[in-house]
Amino acid sequence: MTTGIAMGAIILFIGTGGTVLPQLVRAWQGLASQPDLIFTNALLLNVALVLLGWNRLKALKAELETRRISEKEARRLADVDPLTGCYNRRSIGPEIANLIDDAKAIDNDVAVILLDLDNFKQVNDLNGHIIGDTVLKKIAERIADTLPADALLARLGGDEFACAIQYKSGQRDRVEHTAALLIDRTSKPLHLDDLSVEVTISIGIVGEADVETSGNRIEDAQQLIHKADIAMYQAKKQGKNRMFWFEPSMEYELRFRNDLENGIRKGIREGEFLPFYEQQIDLDTGDLVGFEMLARWQSPELGTVGPDVFIPIAEDIGLISELSEKLIAQAFQDARLWHPDLSLSVNISPVQLRDPWFSQKLVRLLVEHNFPASRLDIEITESCLHENIGMARNMITSLRNQGVRVSLDDFGTGYSSLAQLRTLPFDRIKIDRSFISELRDEGASEKLVDAIISMGNGLNMPITAEGIENDEILGVLKRMGQLKGQGYHYGRPEPAEAVRTRLAEAGLLVAEEEVAAMQPSDMLAMSREMPRRFSH
Repeated sequence: MTTGIAMGAIILFIGTGGTVLPQLVRAWQGLASQPDLIFTNALLLNVALVLLGWNRLKALKAELETRRISEKEARRLADVDPLTGCYNRRSIGPEIANLIDDAKAIDNDVAVILLDLDNFKQVNDLNGHIIGDTVLKKIAERIADTLPADALLARLGGDEFACAIQYKSGQRDRVEHTAALLIDRTSKPLHLDDLSVEVTISIGIVGEADVETSGNRIEDAQQLIHKADIAMYQAKKQGKNRMFWFEPSMEYELRFRNDLENGIRKGIREGEFLPFYEQQIDLDTGDLVGFEMLARWQSPELGTVGPDVFIPIAEDIGLISELSEKLIAQAFQDARLWHPDLSLSVNISPVQLRDPWFSQKLVRLLVEHNFPASRLDIEITESCLHENIGMARNMITSLRNQGVRVSLDDFGTGYSSLAQLRTLPFDRIKIDRSFISELRDEGASEKLVDAIISMGNGLNMPITAEGIENDEILGVLKRMGQLKGQGYHYGRPEPAEAVRTRLAEAGLLVAEEEVAAMQPSDMLAMSREMPRRFSH
């Protein structure tokens, strides 16, 4: 519209000016009278319109240029991670697709490398997110400096990066060399003012030849990223700070893991997880003194699944506390029917030990199920102590103040020091089964077990030996002192119903109606009246 007005004004100026201007010239020369006033005003109006239209055209052109620059910047920002300046998750797919096209033109292949910083959450938690963002920027710079000039680099989100590089077909060693350089260079300390930060990375790699093409270039690029992510997960699983090429078996394993996660969620909802009980025996007298509660998953699809399979997954997906509390509650219900002298041992996860409210939750369960705290023994593994020794000490003290006993489980497999054992108020030490199982062969293991027992005696901590498998091992342990023991020599872990049958035959059960009306003090009095021996 502005252009039309300007053009119209110019045409009118030409028409009017052709009449008025000659008259003005002659009038200035004194050869004619003044020109017609109407035509003169029309001429001036045309001049004004021309100037206005010209200025408006200039302003409109500047506005369009500003808008073009803004739109270009908006497109750039939509494709670029604002923190590191790398490509982002949205843009890397099309860029990889274009790189694959370029590589094909020169008979090259493309590999996608996915990198994830190990334990980066700790960097943020310890130093704050500002330092965390600075670390991400520095790591992105190191990655970019390490990659070939024509490589692509994207930050997919959080502490996860994706790279794409070309390589000659069959020369995967060149890709591995680049990945090794990335691991080496990114792991060097970052010096930020007075702070030194060290991070490592886990890497997953996939080659273009490892993925079936779908015909859709963008989908193929996303598949490369997905499979590189699967390989990176394998690197994390195998200890971090390493690299793995993608293999189809990894994907199958990941799908199985996903099925297990869904099965665990469903199993918790539908009560498929049950407590089983392993006998604990006084080795000197042969009396049954208690049971250790062990979790079992009675899956309709998988059958009976052991805790070594589902416990780590439940910890990873944040369900271990809910699962454990349900099992402990059921164990309290079961153990209320046992002879009051029989103890109940329960393992807790490192995740639960980090929960500052765990001791209060446990006390609530004890009260709800009217179970005496003095009959409960909480077992904590050595590895738990090193995550947060202060919190572990507070938790142990809190539990013992409530009357609960606390044992150090799997002793010998972690890094407990004598100072820790002396200062942490444990009630008992459990020697790991890996040492006990080797007692059939005379040598270092027997001396080590004997040393642990001597140390326990010196610290006034009773000892339980795990993993007693036969009479030979039992005989060795009986010569070493007064111990409690457990293992398959005394029978495999049993469900609650089998335990009730076993205890009923030995006269070590309490009638349910008596238990319902009983207070913890009543149970203590009953323990003096009921038979105590259940020998093996």
